[in-house]
Amino acid sequence: MSLLPCFYAPETEAHDPRFWMLRGVPGPNKELPERAYRLLAGLDLVGLDPQVPPEADRAAMREIHTDRYLRFLETCWEDWQRFPGAGAEVVANLHAQKATQTYPESVVGRAGWHMADTACPVGPGTWAAALRGVDTALAAAEAVAGGTRAAYALCRPPGHHADADSAAGHCFLNNSAIAAQALRARHDRVAVLDIDVHHGNGTQDIFYDRADVLTVSVHAEPRNFYPFYLGYAHETGRGPGEGFNLNLPLIQGSGNDVWLAAIDSAMARVLDFRAGALVLALGLDAHENDPLRGLSVTTGGFNDAARLIAGADLPTVMVQEGGYLSDDLTHNIAAFLSGWLESD
Repeated sequence: MSLLPCFYAPETEAHDPRFWMLRGVPGPNKELPERAYRLLAGLDLVGLDPQVPPEADRAAMREIHTDRYLRFLETCWEDWQRFPGAGAEVVANLHAQKATQTYPESVVGRAGWHMADTACPVGPGTWAAALRGVDTALAAAEAVAGGTRAAYALCRPPGHHADADSAAGHCFLNNSAIAAQALRARHDRVAVLDIDVHHGNGTQDIFYDRADVLTVSVHAEPRNFYPFYLGYAHETGRGPGEGFNLNLPLIQGSGNDVWLAAIDSAMARVLDFRAGALVLALGLDAHENDPLRGLSVTTGGFNDAARLIAGADLPTVMVQEGGYLSDDLTHNIAAFLSGWLESD
């Protein structure tokens, strides 16, 4: 096994979503198999050859997500196709206020219940792809639990916007949270550090009441940026989880110095927590040329971030989150992973 085991499941390419909407204008979805091809090219640049993960025991997935949500993801596309004139993908046209409303029988209603936005259409290959994404994260977690210092999971679809009961923001199953839950079988404390340009709202929500999993997110401030409703500094946990969630929102357009300083602060909190293992939700969309333009991190900044995080010398599962179609995506993952390898 290489110094940095990497995992990728080609079956995840079956998730090839079409629908998306930006400011009321429908357009092509941004979370496409092409993302994986560009990331794989980056692995090749640094001499890393990904393994195909085995089908894993998905007990950790069932501990993170509700049974009804998993049933919905598994069955909704076929149920949707029974409607005359149904679209090729399940896309919600209403959204529930869950605290005061009743769970419906209709797949249209259930789509509105389990889909927080329109960026997560379900097609014929989505469920199978999402399961293989979970397998990818769990293979990396198993490698780290077995004594490897770090492992990388090229997961598609991403996961950090999915909460226990909902899909959102291109995400269906929360790969990072599932990896953290799996690591809890070996460690009393596990930390999740999310450096995606978007706040890891699903991961935060899943662990918000818990003291055994620390969640830390470095991201563009959400007042005018997705996910809008969560990701603020005052969100610190609830009940037993009070003090075990840390958000470090950054002014939009911030560059390397501000971003790296926030990651340094995040790692200080992780070390103070005395985590036995770290899950790194590795978004690459903080880059200055990413189409979503939230932050202005350079390719070299990802190399520096890898060295900074690796310096903590924690067993680390890297789970791929965002990073969208730009000419720099290949070089950004190569810069991060080469920085990690050089730190060894």
